[in-house]
Amino acid sequence: MRVALYARVSTKDKGQDTENQLHQLRDFADQHGTIHQVYIERESGGKADRTEFKRMMLDAYQKKFDLVVFWRLDRFSREGALQTLKYLKELKDHGVDYKSFTEPYLNSLGPFGDVIVSMLATIAAQDLIKIRENTKAALDRKRAEGVKLGPPVKSADVIEQVKRLKAGGASNGAIARAMKISPSTVAKYIQ
Repeated sequence: MRVALYARVSTKDKGQDTENQLHQLRDFADQHGTIHQVYIERESGGKADRTEFKRMMLDAYQKKFDLVVFWRLDRFSREGALQTLKYLKELKDHGVDYKSFTEPYLNSLGPFGDVIVSMLATIAAQDLIKIRENTKAALDRKRAEGVKLGPPVKSADVIEQVKRLKAGGASNGAIARAMKISPSTVAKYIQ
């Protein structure tokens, strides 16, 4: 059996790693067939526009593999019950089975697969909503405390200093390092 592995973490820059997922998924695939492709995603599961996810689904439509294994349903998608069920149904409609490694009851061969998938997809979507609500509450609290959110506002003195350094022949990179601002901010200030 040709097995595709799909592993996902939500961020690129917060130290999250797919290797914990992939270690177990590779062991499973080695016991049940051969690994056709490993799809690794570093995007939120709440987004429909995920490059590797789209590539995996396209390969499934082209029947390049027989089974896709993901570590847990929320690693596959957090777009809500309806959309997640749609993806899983599309896999089945194209002759591709699916399996959640950590949720053995969640696979396309189980008798209650659709019911369980619906419940778990709803829970995954609710988790994402809770994360957004927690973030909004923290930002609201910061605003109430008088903290200004967003990019820092630079004073006219900083802008003038950037312009003086540029007029003196300094490069944008040198100015950025000296002023501890980004080169794109330097470029914006000297216009």
